[in-house]
Amino acid sequence: MKKISVVILNWNGVGMLQKFLPKVVEYSKGEGMEVCVADNGSTDESVAWLEANCPDVRLIVLDKNYGFAKGNNKGLEVARQMSPDSYLLLNNDTEVLPDFIVRLQEFSARHPR
Repeated sequence: MKKISVVILNWNGVGMLQKFLPKVVEYSKGEGMEVCVADNGSTDESVAWLEANCPDVRLIVLDKNYGFAKGNNKGLEVARQMSPDSYLLLNNDTEVLPDFIVRLQEFSARHPR
């Protein structure tokens, strides 16, 4: 099974995390899977909520808001340490289906480029 690192950029989105992240984590369980949240300098309760409620999520706390592109790139830099075969960038308000990882893996196998 290929390793996949799901990277979610967050900025002041504790409400979105509370609503959508639990299903991402639930549906991303398995060997070689990792869910990372790169917090982009939030000033709300995002980091505290993640620390208290999401022990299976790799929390990446950025020292400031780097914006969308650079924040995602910084999250990917840290996720790279797991040496995944693939990365999946999600927004913090993404609602996923139970088989979203399986579909991604199947699509990647059919289209390796």
